[in-house]
Amino acid sequence: MKEDKNIPTILSLNINETPKGTIAHYWLKIITDGFGSPINIPVMVARGIKDGPILGITAAVHGNELNGISVIHRLFNEIDVAELSGTIVGVPVVNVPSFMRKQRRFNDGVDLNHIMPGKEDGNISQVYAHRFIERLVKSFDYLLDLHTASTGRINSYYVRADMSQPIVKKLAELQNADIIVHNPPSDGTLRGAADELGIPAITLEVGNPSTFQRRLIRSGVHGIHNVLCYLKMIEDEMIETDTETVLCERSIWIYTDTGGLLTIPVDLRQIIEQGGIIASIKDIFGKKLKDYVSPEKGVVIGKSVSPVNQTGGRILHLGILKK
Repeated sequence: MKEDKNIPTILSLNINETPKGTIAHYWLKIITDGFGSPINIPVMVARGIKDGPILGITAAVHGNELNGISVIHRLFNEIDVAELSGTIVGVPVVNVPSFMRKQRRFNDGVDLNHIMPGKEDGNISQVYAHRFIERLVKSFDYLLDLHTASTGRINSYYVRADMSQPIVKKLAELQNADIIVHNPPSDGTLRGAADELGIPAITLEVGNPSTFQRRLIRSGVHGIHNVLCYLKMIEDEMIETDTETVLCERSIWIYTDTGGLLTIPVDLRQIIEQGGIIASIKDIFGKKLKDYVSPEKGVVIGKSVSPVNQTGGRILHLGILKK
């Protein structure tokens, strides 16, 4: 990424380098490309007048997940550092190489959110992940990691969190999300790497890829506002909504077992009974091949929007309701 000469380049984050009561921008050097030129991650730091926690907010771990970028921008435009206790660290783009190519995966085809915390002496994606954790994430006290659906799919506004951890549970509940899925984080994700470091973390799925969605961006900002209130980083009233959050004890993806043209007649956030029809598939001549039914009662978290579906393609993401 092209370096702005007015923005300093750093090798690791040191909160004390940002004066209290100011907002600063940095380029965090991570790796170099084939020309030996640096690949830098943009970092935004809002340091309050008073001491307090360090809240990390990350976006675009996948290069085509854009809503989280706008969430961070709006938050920093609205924050008053004179009234802030502690520090907010915003990382609008984690996966810079993929962002520049408008693609989900890293340069080597790897999903960066499956290999955290990386390896010091690994391949390019492993080194990138390792240095990001070591040079930045380790300084956080809390982490909110913002994502969206993948290419060809859409998501509700939902949260993945380890609901067995009281602080993590609270961070999730403060989001006023449509759905919360209990999901222990030992899965190679950024959230999992933070958890291993003792940093309470949640994953926020803020809508759809490759676009800005105003309503969901606003919801993301409101959720972070509530976290700032809860952590006593700002003195303000929490934002409440009339959203009835659906709690899920786990979630599953349902796949096709044959190729064809897929139709999914159910909507996001819709409750599906066990045995209810969730999709049908036709061949290229328009003949119905089969219907797909829900294996359990659940709620539609996300679904495919691409009619062209090969064998083993995703149909929908089903949240299994908490009993």
